[in-house]
Amino acid sequence: MENPIQKYTEEIRLASQRAAGLTQQLLLFSRKETVQAVVLNLNDVVESMDKMLRRVVDERIEMSVICAKELGQIKGDSGYVGQLLMNLVVNARDAMPNGGKLIIETSTVTLTADEIRLHPRILPGRYVVLSVSDTGTGMTDEVQAKIFEAFFTTKGLGKGTGLGLATCQMIVRQSGGSIEVCSEVDKGTTFKIYFPRIDATADPVSDARQTARLLPRGTETLLLVEDEPSLRQLAQNTLQIQGYEVLLASNGEDGLRVARERKGTPISLVITDIIMPIMGGKVMAEWLKTIYPDIRVLFTSGYTDEAVSKQGILDEGVEFLPKPYTRSTLSRKIREMLDATLP
Repeated sequence: MENPIQKYTEEIRLASQRAAGLTQQLLLFSRKETVQAVVLNLNDVVESMDKMLRRVVDERIEMSVICAKELGQIKGDSGYVGQLLMNLVVNARDAMPNGGKLIIETSTVTLTADEIRLHPRILPGRYVVLSVSDTGTGMTDEVQAKIFEAFFTTKGLGKGTGLGLATCQMIVRQSGGSIEVCSEVDKGTTFKIYFPRIDATADPVSDARQTARLLPRGTETLLLVEDEPSLRQLAQNTLQIQGYEVLLASNGEDGLRVARERKGTPISLVITDIIMPIMGGKVMAEWLKTIYPDIRVLFTSGYTDEAVSKQGILDEGVEFLPKPYTRSTLSRKIREMLDATLP
């Protein structure tokens, strides 16, 4: 019988992995990170996100997922494709404040030289298509002309960065595809993403398991301080898989308490977000250094370099890992710091 706790933990891991990418759109876009493309099945990505997407949409929205059989494979990064889907679903939800219908669909299409006249940015060939349709407010032609521009948004102050669709377009282009939109005021919107279909078999070994086998391991004790529960869970799982003992805290004040109460193996390294409620990571680190002078600190943040620099975190000699980080970048950075000689 399947362990219900294990199933719940796996769902949290998958959800937090996608949520981490979603909440850090600005950093992803500004740094123009290259996707780690692998052969994958688009249906697998959609189906793995189904439960989380249903939690994101309003209960007044009727959501349907229609996955075509014999879809074929694409080449892309499953995390970023998931982020793309999440962005489109969130936009669709926001366009239906009073409820409506949301349809997520996968399909295949072959475009001939004659047919691409209707798709000016696409070359002839076979494609796997992801469609996200809503019955919401729709967009004018003027808005449609600007939606992929960075920092353009129709949402109110504080409700959008204007980077969601710009990030989507970047992810699609890095996957070799194209994104199109069809919308009419008061009648809804449909986004269609065309991924080039390839003749290959998806890797039966998950990215996470394959990565875990190749990443550096350790047995040291780490203190993870992160105020976002989903990100805290993701990082904890990653580090425990690599052999570390992981202590958890939800803010700087909590981190100080955990460090003071620690009776076992000394804490070798602290991974902390910079900006958190009650007490931020920088203040906590300064207090920790007075108690444990040799403790190492790795700061993380999803804010822009400008916002981070105001905290003094980008000063020379300070270790910093921008979000969204991957299992690989987090594990390798921690091992690098632990193996370095203290000054």
